[in-house]
Amino acid sequence: MSNSRVEEIREYDMEKPNLTHVQSVGGMTISPELFEKLYLTPKTPTAGDFRKRFANPTPLGFVGFVITDATFAMILMGWGGANSLSGVAGMFFFTGPVLLLLSTIFEWVQGNFFPMMVCGIFAVFWLSFGVLQLPSWGLAAAYSATGNSAEGAASVGYNAAIALYLLAWGFALLTFFVFTLKTNAVFAMIFGFVTTASFVLSAAYWRVAMEDYVMAMALQKAGGACLFVVALLGWYITFVMMAAEMRLTTNLPVGDLSHFWPATDVSLNEMEKNA
Repeated sequence: MSNSRVEEIREYDMEKPNLTHVQSVGGMTISPELFEKLYLTPKTPTAGDFRKRFANPTPLGFVGFVITDATFAMILMGWGGANSLSGVAGMFFFTGPVLLLLSTIFEWVQGNFFPMMVCGIFAVFWLSFGVLQLPSWGLAAAYSATGNSAEGAASVGYNAAIALYLLAWGFALLTFFVFTLKTNAVFAMIFGFVTTASFVLSAAYWRVAMEDYVMAMALQKAGGACLFVVALLGWYITFVMMAAEMRLTTNLPVGDLSHFWPATDVSLNEMEKNA
């Protein structure tokens, strides 16, 4: 091996990040526990120094998600006489998805796998659900022989399709819930409640398809209540992340779960050897 190649390897080894601590944007060395509180993902080795060069994008995505989720939940529960999402349809395209997609991109750049996945799936969920609030697309009208949107929205086919869609989302979210158990209790509860809400709202659409409107309304409000709990937990964890980034001295608990699992600050090759 040439002397120049040996020197390159030596320089690379000197520049590799310490796997027991990671440097934040400000150059501060942080523990795996604090890293998981800030980024909502286990600390893993990454190439490059993007976490030192760019700001933490996770709170940005959470703000977009929580504002949209809280509004959605309150309308589902009928607070203040609200009974339609049409007036706030824009949140399904801009408030939630724009911030979530920006966060997704920068999580990917920084190599934060799990928050990238989380922000990505919620961005497309809000976009897909927002389409249902656009009469100009004529989705409900397609289920009516006369092209009547109201008639189509009450049809078996339309409601059964949405119920199946939410059922599929429920199982996807349940999968994510399993992996949140490697982070912290607050994040896990968020996914626990949002998974429950998906299944409950799926059941509500099934009841509409069966013309059981009383039970459908009760299930809708129950699903809204679950999503409102998600919003409260989301606001809390967003505040925790922002407080840490703004160097507030208050150490707010999130119920760290990482100590129940093997260390994650190892390469995939090393993990495979130890399996």
